[in-house]
Amino acid sequence: MPLLEIESLDVCYDDLQVLWSVSLQVGEGEIGVLLGPNGSGKSTVMNAISGLVRPRGGAIRFRGERIDRLPTHAVIDRGVAHVLERRRVFPLMSVLDNLLLGGFIPRSRPTRAEQLERVLGLFPVLRQRRGQLAGTLSGGEQQMLAVARGLMSRPSLLLVDEPFLGLAPMVARDLLDVLVRLNGEGMTILLVEQNVEMALGMAHRGVVLESGRVAISGSAREVLESNELRQAFLGVV
Repeated sequence: MPLLEIESLDVCYDDLQVLWSVSLQVGEGEIGVLLGPNGSGKSTVMNAISGLVRPRGGAIRFRGERIDRLPTHAVIDRGVAHVLERRRVFPLMSVLDNLLLGGFIPRSRPTRAEQLERVLGLFPVLRQRRGQLAGTLSGGEQQMLAVARGLMSRPSLLLVDEPFLGLAPMVARDLLDVLVRLNGEGMTILLVEQNVEMALGMAHRGVVLESGRVAISGSAREVLESNELRQAFLGVV
């Protein structure tokens, strides 16, 4: 049984349908990646998983349990963390307080101090900046804070939307190394990314969305080597 299974997902915003019968799976311990052009529905899939939007049809299962009708806090408490696009840190709160909020849910409170030490070990710059207002951090540091805050809930599944967007290459590489390390320790990750070759180079499986529908799905190698991907997204004929 896959850790995450999405079956025939339809999502609408009022009368505008944005996802049509989207299906995908991510196995435990895998990295999955959602690819596609802007407006293809990638973030909507992530928002549906975490309960931020309500599907009109289909099913989302986590560890075999239907979660598509649960409120967001219940999804998070089952072991899903969602790092939203464009960081969304609390700018007028300190780095430390942002992190502590990430560990506020019932399942993570008993080990919050231990998890705080773990994430500060993963991101040493946040230890140095822990008393600083989050809004004064650089873009790369805010992205690290957003990921670290998500990790504070001790998730089994980490959803990360556009983690490398706008980051300097060195910062992006450092963040990539952390995600690969987390996966090596057993964490399942589903991420949205525009850099096709970077994303598929770290992933086990990939799904390409186009206009709200699945265009390509398979192992990372199969997706990377597919003619459809090369023609549509890499400009190779």
